[in-house]
Amino acid sequence: MSERSKLLWRCRRGVKELDVVFTKFFESSYDGLKENEKKTFVRLLELEDPEILSMMLAQIESEDKDIAELVKKIRNSA
Repeated sequence: MSERSKLLWRCRRGVKELDVVFTKFFESSYDGLKENEKKTFVRLLELEDPEILSMMLAQIESEDKDIAELVKKIRNSA
């Protein structure tokens, strides 16, 4: 399985809304990200769904500025 396929698999989440948003973002925008943004995307996927969902709904903002910026980018692409 390629690294890209593994990453796409990791976009699958327990929360359907996150599953849809991450998969759509990955397929449409991941290749255009800078290398540091790609690493940040991987770190974002390591977080728990409730925390990610709260960030995506703008209820909380990550203390990690790179993750916060990437979440904004994902939100704007949805």
